[in-house]
Amino acid sequence: MEIYIKLFEVLFPVFFVVAIGYYLGKKNSKLDTTFITYFGANIGSPAIIFYSVTTTGLTFDIFKSYFAYYFLAIIGFSIIGILFLYMMKKDPIMELPPFILPNTGNMGLPICLFAYGSQGLGVAGAISSLIILFHFTLGVFLASKKFNFHVIVKSPSFYAVLISVLFLYFNFEVPNFIINTTMLLTYATIFLILMSLGIALTRLKVFSFNKALISSVARVIIGPIVGLIIIRSFNLTGIAAGVLLIQCSMPSAVLTYLVGSIYSPKKIVDNIASMIVVSTVLSFITIPIVVFFALKYFI
Repeated sequence: MEIYIKLFEVLFPVFFVVAIGYYLGKKNSKLDTTFITYFGANIGSPAIIFYSVTTTGLTFDIFKSYFAYYFLAIIGFSIIGILFLYMMKKDPIMELPPFILPNTGNMGLPICLFAYGSQGLGVAGAISSLIILFHFTLGVFLASKKFNFHVIVKSPSFYAVLISVLFLYFNFEVPNFIINTTMLLTYATIFLILMSLGIALTRLKVFSFNKALISSVARVIIGPIVGLIIIRSFNLTGIAAGVLLIQCSMPSAVLTYLVGSIYSPKKIVDNIASMIVVSTVLSFITIPIVVFFALKYFI
């Protein structure tokens, strides 16, 4: 019974805030989330990266290891995504981002925090920093089929990752005023972005449910299987392994839609939006199962 209570404590806050966003989006279809998007991209995400990586007891070796492990997971996601896209006769390049870039920030970070405390947040932050880097490098490259170096240079999150790694590598002590500031920004951002996810679910449309369902299965069901393969292959144990599994189970990130809407044709963007909606709805079923498994076997 204790593990079920823990599972409820972990998931209820996340799903409840998403539900608030969904309610507000339904109540006011003209609700403007531009501020949340701008705040999250330029202030919130860098703060989350810095706070989760430098103030939670994470070491440089653990950061480096799980950065690499999740990179391997992304390779696995890529292979699966390309196979699925070829089978469905879709664009294997422009429609690949929602397969390989899961929602490790919006949903993954708070779930890992509530499941495993600050240690879980640290490992989840290491993984999210890789995904954020890929959103503005690989994600843009796939969406536009060309590399844009200026996007990286202009990304505050890119510099947040670099600074965080330097703090870890040289074991710099973070001043308390920076810890307090980034902590406030982190929790505010998690709330706002979770709420914006709920709002987004009221606006993104499903254009081809059957194909979106097949793609979503690859993301939220095969995704954690890839995570388990990596865990078994490298004999990973404990909290960090549980975080890796949870992060592999996340649905497609809304940011893949935002990037796609800038660089990809409308038909591609519609397919991405469909996968985001269906994978997120499916994740409300699959994530509790994965988190239960993680809490039971990786503590």
